[in-house]
Amino acid sequence: MTSSHDDQPIIETVGLGRDFTLHEGPLLRRRRRTVSAVRDVTLTVRTGEIVGYLGPNGAGKSSTMKMLTGILTPTAGRVRVTGLEPSRERTRLAARIGVVFGQRTTLWWDLPLRDSLELTRHMYRIPAADHARRLAELTDLLDLGPFLSTPVRQLSLGQRMRGDLTAALLHGPRLLVLDEPTIGLDVVSKTAIREFLLRLNAEEGTTILLTTHDLGDVERLCQRVVVIDRGSLAYDGDLAGLRESVPTPRVLVVDLAAPAAPIEVPGGTCVRVEGPRQWLELADNPAQVIAEITRRHDVADLTLREPDIEHVVAELYRGAVPSAD
Repeated sequence: MTSSHDDQPIIETVGLGRDFTLHEGPLLRRRRRTVSAVRDVTLTVRTGEIVGYLGPNGAGKSSTMKMLTGILTPTAGRVRVTGLEPSRERTRLAARIGVVFGQRTTLWWDLPLRDSLELTRHMYRIPAADHARRLAELTDLLDLGPFLSTPVRQLSLGQRMRGDLTAALLHGPRLLVLDEPTIGLDVVSKTAIREFLLRLNAEEGTTILLTTHDLGDVERLCQRVVVIDRGSLAYDGDLAGLRESVPTPRVLVVDLAAPAAPIEVPGGTCVRVEGPRQWLELADNPAQVIAEITRRHDVADLTLREPDIEHVVAELYRGAVPSAD
């Protein structure tokens, strides 16, 4: 196990694209129409990164993931994952990556979890001793012990997700691809999955690429976010940079000593008043606005709120910033 990160890209795409041909109209007068699901996606992910791949439904996330895992063949550009061309070398690639889809299980529904994981060992041709060692490690990390003998169909959603993660990691993949890994989970299960993924990345250097609509996953896990919209990349960077790129104002919450008329100060616009509490959207330097408010008013408390990441991403989807180069 190691936490060191290689310089070699584990995912590399250049001008990646995928078109689909649709046939429309009556049977004898069918028209062909080409739809671009993914257009000119150039992306590099290095070993050891945790990257969130975000986008609204229909943006091209699933098509990208399918090309990265070899399910779809690109119609433009090129892609390499762990140095392999996914669609042509799917069998070799499967030994190097793990894939988990939050809404679909790879486990055998009627078998106890332990037996399902034993079948996974045979699929990946994992030596028995290596399998036993790895299963013991994952059982401890994911607390599988209490339900290893339970049929998969009787597992809770959180337990099944832990089983799917185990199945995806038994062969020690270099890259873990996750599609909505915490969808439908309760808060306790979400926390357990997130903490496990952070530990996996830190201790084993496993690269993680995940799609999610849960912004808690993004804020807790992702060192980097890539946003795709209408098939093209709209942003690639860290969360702080994403917040700065989208024109969403910070909000200053002011608790006055007593109720008062809406505060009027240069650089701040009062957008809400509830008794002595007022909310101001800030356009200028917060320090200057705060100094002016405290000079003019009897203030009991002040709180500066940064834009919520969910709001930032929603603004980005609406085209608040241009596509990435």
